Amino acid sequence: MTVAIYNNDEDYEKKMTTTRILAIDPGSRITGFGIIDVLNGKSVYVNSGCIRLPDEALSVRLKHIFNNVSSLLSEYSPNEFAIEEVFLAKNANSALKLGQARGAAIVAASLQELFVHEYAARRVKQSVVGNGNADKEQVQTMVQLLLKLSAKPQADAADALAIALCHANTRTSGGLEYGVGKRAGRMSKRWTEQDVRKAL
Repeated sequence: MTVAIYNNDEDYEKKMTTTRILAIDPGSRITGFGIIDVLNGKSVYVNSGCIRLPDEALSVRLKHIFNNVSSLLSEYSPNEFAIEEVFLAKNANSALKLGQARGAAIVAASLQELFVHEYAARRVKQSVVGNGNADKEQVQTMVQLLLKLSAKPQADAADALAIALCHANTRTSGGLEYGVGKRAGRMSKRWTEQDVRKAL
């Protein structure tokens, strides 16, 4: 959605634009989702949670993912959709199931005419934490700080919010990705919690 009030070219460049991002962290057992609004380069928390899948046949779980993601799309009307890329798992069967879970979510977004943005897990962690090998607890902590949450989100929800933040950082032409942007390059070190607090 766009809200714009301007009288000249300068005002036009400064117009307020709000983009809503729905991000998905796919899984064949638990699929996390995160929703944020981006207003003038600032990311604001909207909602997050987990789609807990029934202990049934894979086809039933995939249907569950599709239906739940479709409901989120209908309820929150995001402008953009982001999802984690498939990573090379040690277990081929697990990788196949993950790919199918991704596919169910991607189809739901595609049916709403949304372009699907995909990000590798390492890039998401690098963007949000400043360390491509960050663990889940570090991701949870940084997501809590960046979105000013009162508590750490559940791990799968935090991963989805991290994907949303990574996309928000990437899509902004003047944006700064934590840990990989210009400022981090000058500092030659990963961002700490103190660095993030100063930047917010």
